[in-house]
Amino acid sequence: MIVTTTPSVEGKEIIEYKGIVFGEVITGVNFLKDIGAGLRDIFGGRSSGYEGELIQAREEAVEEMVQRAREMGCDAIVGAKMDYEVLGSAGSMLMVTVSGTGVRLR
Repeated sequence: MIVTTTPSVEGKEIIEYKGIVFGEVITGVNFLKDIGAGLRDIFGGRSSGYEGELIQAREEAVEEMVQRAREMGCDAIVGAKMDYEVLGSAGSMLMVTVSGTGVRLR
């Protein structure tokens, strides 16, 4: 399935707008990754533990959105947008949401 941030798919005609589709993932970041990220915050550098969690959450959210679009009979998702939030009292939860408009193409 085509997923794009643009309002159209080049070379294709949108023949039907099926509706807004969403994908959401909330994931906890474990204690060891928190320690590693804390050290990197002090000494500098990239946090590969957090980056890995973010990549996995993003991929899962997109896949969930695509699955919902398929269930609606969509061929593509246009206008896709992603958002990230930190949740929980200690900020230890990561929420990734993705949304777009499911369409049928010709």
